[in-house]
Amino acid sequence: MKLAPLVLRHTEQVLKDVLQFKGPADVLISRYFRSHAKLGMRERAAIAESVYLVLRNRLVYNNLAESGHGPQPRRLALLALSDLYGIDALSGLTEGEQAWLEHIKTIDRQQLPARLRANLPDWLYQRLVQQYGEAEAIQMAEILNTPAPLDLRVNTLKNRREEVVKVLKEVPVDCEMTPYAASGIRLAKKIALQNMPLFKDGGVEVQDEGSQLLAQIVGAKRGELVVDFCAGAGGKTLALGAAMRNTGRLYAFEVSEKRLSNMKPRLARSGLSNVHPVKIAHEHDARIKRLARKADRVLVDSPCSGLGTLRRNPDLKWRQTEDAIAEMSAKQRGILESAARLVKTGGRLVYATCSLLEDENEKVVADFLAKDPRYQLVPMHQVLAEAKVGLEMGDYLKLLPHKHQTDGFFAAVLERRE
Repeated sequence: MKLAPLVLRHTEQVLKDVLQFKGPADVLISRYFRSHAKLGMRERAAIAESVYLVLRNRLVYNNLAESGHGPQPRRLALLALSDLYGIDALSGLTEGEQAWLEHIKTIDRQQLPARLRANLPDWLYQRLVQQYGEAEAIQMAEILNTPAPLDLRVNTLKNRREEVVKVLKEVPVDCEMTPYAASGIRLAKKIALQNMPLFKDGGVEVQDEGSQLLAQIVGAKRGELVVDFCAGAGGKTLALGAAMRNTGRLYAFEVSEKRLSNMKPRLARSGLSNVHPVKIAHEHDARIKRLARKADRVLVDSPCSGLGTLRRNPDLKWRQTEDAIAEMSAKQRGILESAARLVKTGGRLVYATCSLLEDENEKVVADFLAKDPRYQLVPMHQVLAEAKVGLEMGDYLKLLPHKHQTDGFFAAVLERRE
């Protein structure tokens, strides 16, 4: 297909804004589209895909762009659009730009240094190499720099997974059941899900398989008192409520009024009536203390760097810093200690992040266990066996994009014993 000249021009403009890294890329792109309402869906898709491709391949593109001429954002836009659609699809090129792109095509990018091809900030690349070794860090980076598939969680209060797969294939939508999560479906490509009755009626929710597994290992049962300590917009809350078969009491604590507001329409679609959203000021809020020693299960899906979600949020790797990780780790320790006060004897506390870094994961758990001898680690292989999940793990759940085709997730299950 031939792209209109305006696509290149608008892609250049969006990149000027996004590459300042003053906010999340998706927010900045949405704001730009709102202020340019005449752009068609086809043009919007090309612009957004190109911007995300630049964010994923920023180091390589910056390296290639050194040989070109003109403004840097334009050169980056040219590289992304030509990679996505081919040089012949671009309109409005100068003779020099055409020749430059033809030259770029002759370069074997696999011959570039591995550190450059990883397209990660140097500090993050070094951390991953230290933790996983260079070969695995490069494998991980390659997958992190590709778009994620679209995973759905079937609302088991309303549908069976097999029935939903059948409905989707009749559309037709190319899909399959997720290999680990009991209610998950993976779509080969993104679709206009919000327009489908299946979504509007609360039959499915968008949720990565890794996130679904976190809710599964909590092991919430009928009639229990369960707390989602950092509920966010409620994805895991809804999964926990379905696991409890809409019985018992499920508290969804969240400090952000906006996230709680986003949860409300999802709750309405889900058909759940056992969920109690609660706005809290901080992890020591008095409303939390009322549940001290009463909860059967507490999930702490802790605020974190989000570096396990780079397939969906490639700008995060350029916006995060080492100093921010250190600050985050301290905050995570405080949240975990506060949440631990809610668990009754024999109850379980699940600590989870969507980070790939030990500083936010194993080290936080180790520090907590050293301080509070009432808690003991329940090996993850035991938890997964209880949940009938066919995954091989050691003491912790460590989901990696290049191994498990999920976002990067970490989880530890701790049991309170007197």
